Amino acid sequence: MDADVIIVGAGPTGLMLAGELRLGGASVVVVERLPRPTGQSRGLGFTARALESFEQRGLIPRFPGLETSPMGHFGGLQFDYTVLEGAHFGARGIPQSQTEAVLETWALELGAEIRRGWEFTDLAQDEDGVEITVATLDGEQQLRAAYLVGADGGNSPVRKAAGFSFSGTAATRGMYLADVTGCELRPRFLGERLDGGMVMAAPLAEGVDRIIACERGTPPAGRSETPEFAEVAAAWQRLTGEDISGGGADWVSSFTDATRQAGEYRRGRVLLAGDAAHIHLPAGAQGLSTGIQDAVNLGWKLAAVVDGWAPPGLLDTYHSERHPVGARLLMNTRAQGEVFLGGTEADPLRELLTELIENDDVKKHLAGMVSGLDIRYDMGGAEGPDGGHPLLGRRLPHRTLRTASGERSSAELLHTAQGVLLDLADDHVLRQASADWKDRVLTVTATAAEPDDAAVFAGAAGVLVRPDGYVAWAGADAGQLTAGLTRWFGPAAVL
Repeated sequence: MDADVIIVGAGPTGLMLAGELRLGGASVVVVERLPRPTGQSRGLGFTARALESFEQRGLIPRFPGLETSPMGHFGGLQFDYTVLEGAHFGARGIPQSQTEAVLETWALELGAEIRRGWEFTDLAQDEDGVEITVATLDGEQQLRAAYLVGADGGNSPVRKAAGFSFSGTAATRGMYLADVTGCELRPRFLGERLDGGMVMAAPLAEGVDRIIACERGTPPAGRSETPEFAEVAAAWQRLTGEDISGGGADWVSSFTDATRQAGEYRRGRVLLAGDAAHIHLPAGAQGLSTGIQDAVNLGWKLAAVVDGWAPPGLLDTYHSERHPVGARLLMNTRAQGEVFLGGTEADPLRELLTELIENDDVKKHLAGMVSGLDIRYDMGGAEGPDGGHPLLGRRLPHRTLRTASGERSSAELLHTAQGVLLDLADDHVLRQASADWKDRVLTVTATAAEPDDAAVFAGAAGVLVRPDGYVAWAGADAGQLTAGLTRWFGPAAVL
């Protein structure tokens, strides 16, 4: 074997997954078609839940000057996301190139191997592993691993080679995306609906503006080549009457509102993550952020399988947990596209949604959906998502805890991607129940630093947290704790 896991694709999802796998002890090789990072800004931030995922791995200090925005939107209709506790519209002004650089440095520090200029061309899997063929400057190479993950984008060659279905809706709209220079554009931060479509403009740096241009009624071009700046300038002039042809562009791209999802996220020893598993209209930085969360969900589970301690069926929960999240992502981005990009026929929908957003419960619902903070997984057994403690199946919110080593944040406890048992009542019985899992689960005796922090744990003597930050058990019964430990961390160790 060349590695325990091969990842195809060195974008944010693939790099995050590489780091997660290394934290779990799996050896990783990442192969990437491009000889070097593009350096393009593309995505300009990430959602609240993705930011929490980075915080759980200690990565936030690597994003200097990071800012979040309380004001967000749904389909271009603006509202305050902080109506939901802990929510915001996400980190803003972080170019995708910076996110990729941070994640690549982190993955390399952890021991991942990244091979650029290696283009995946084919695969063959058997009961023991997966062999892939890659094209390099030195000719064809074969690599073998126990598992293969396709994190290689919306056109995913891995997905196609492995025979995954990818159903959904075809593109109905085409859009241009560019960082233009020397154009001195009027800001249109949330986009401006015009007779012929929609345009958006936002300053990125001195003399540089991010623009989007979408012409209504123009069939999306079935293209593989990068559009020229002249095409973007012509579309901009048709829509706004403004001539930007005298300027230039740092880079230009195009995208559509095609919406598709893989029917399964795992076929044998081949798995999909990020855009390889789901594509949609970009809205609210959800694409990059969902890919990051795919990686965090998959990484510890796949590493556990490689390491040999995974309980039966653990790897299958990657699909059962993340596929519904992807389906909901596709639903909300399609809805936003109709509201934001539709013509006059969508006016009644916009008017209705404008009325509904005046209701705080609607704001909380939409903020939770777009931020990713409302995700709740089924943790199995009698204490599934319809019963048990309110935290069960949800992400552990950021709280300050008093421990024997001083005050620590709940996120800090997850830096090593281990499971964590919070002993909130200094309960010897709970600590004793978890002792046989000490190689996989860190037990921390802690109390909430503030009354508001304590309220979220009310009724729980202990809280069991998975490496991805989701609560697998919360309560006081040692027998139920043992069941939760066995369900997610395998059988007790034989000491």
